[in-house]
Amino acid sequence: MFRSPSRPLLLTLSLWLAAPLALAEPALPGATIRDLEALQQRLTAGEGASVAERAAAQVERLASGNAADRWAAALYAQLAGHAEARAGRHAAAADHLARARALGDDEASRQRWRRQEAELRLTAGQTARGAELLEAWVREHPEVRAPRWRLVRALAELGRWEAAADWLPTGGSPDQQALAATVYQRAGRGGEALARLEARLESGADAETWRRAVGLAQRLGRHAQAAALWEAGWREGVFAGSEDLERRIRLHLAGGTPARAAELLETALAEDALEERLEYRRLLAQAWEAARDRERALGAWRSLAEASGAAEDWLDLGRLAYAWGRDDTAADAWARAAALGETRAEAWLATLDSTEDSWRAP
Repeated sequence: MFRSPSRPLLLTLSLWLAAPLALAEPALPGATIRDLEALQQRLTAGEGASVAERAAAQVERLASGNAADRWAAALYAQLAGHAEARAGRHAAAADHLARARALGDDEASRQRWRRQEAELRLTAGQTARGAELLEAWVREHPEVRAPRWRLVRALAELGRWEAAADWLPTGGSPDQQALAATVYQRAGRGGEALARLEARLESGADAETWRRAVGLAQRLGRHAQAAALWEAGWREGVFAGSEDLERRIRLHLAGGTPARAAELLETALAEDALEERLEYRRLLAQAWEAARDRERALGAWRSLAEASGAAEDWLDLGRLAYAWGRDDTAADAWARAAALGETRAEAWLATLDSTEDSWRAP
């Protein structure tokens, strides 16, 4: 899922070949420098196979020598890796760079070769080893962003979500923000995942990303935020159609804005944006009830009961009316429920009668 794209990695010789030697590096004979430069020129001219063979032979010849010989062997190993990489043999190229690291004493060169080896092993599909090497390099150079993103992808591919989350840089391209959101989510850090998704939305995103953000907000229990995100997406034209409209309404109801849900549903039914169904009439009644708009709630419950003809709906209307002190409405609703065979309505009517008698008692 997160495999990095395979591509040739062009490894270049150190710039010191064309400049005065650093004091920290062992001095090399002029013939060795000229040979390295000649091999580099041949490689540029396309003679990769012969360059790799010649450089590898020089490594074997010099590796057991003195400090200068070993440094020269390291440079030949780097050149062999360069040649193999140009030919697309990334694993072999990585092996040559590992040899260069083992032979070289210059820390800056060894760090550079470590990163290059890591990149090559990742490209060769040696993900675990590549991630191990790159993580060691990134630990020493945390300020360099591109390798950190490469490391995050490698760790994600290995399913090491928590480690990947720890290395995530801030910001990033839209695709990187999407990757960060996935990593944080799989690492159990939902809040950070949602923040990355929201950042992705601000820079333009498809409907799937909007839906993902809303779904994550819901799973985190942030229902008001989920409703706000869907509303924003609707206004941006990301969502459309009856299914998306219904979800918009239900999100408002769950998100603590039931009056808005009821208004949207009323308009949708009036304009035939949603088909007339008892399910929507019941949802409308529930929305106005949650908004505590007594007149509209009781009216919606009555409309529902009349449309459904169900004793249960008349019973519910009576209960709500009774709770809100509308005894006449409650009595009428329970009488209708009783006429439809609902025995519980008779008990509720008896309760209402006893309440009235208690008020009349001296």
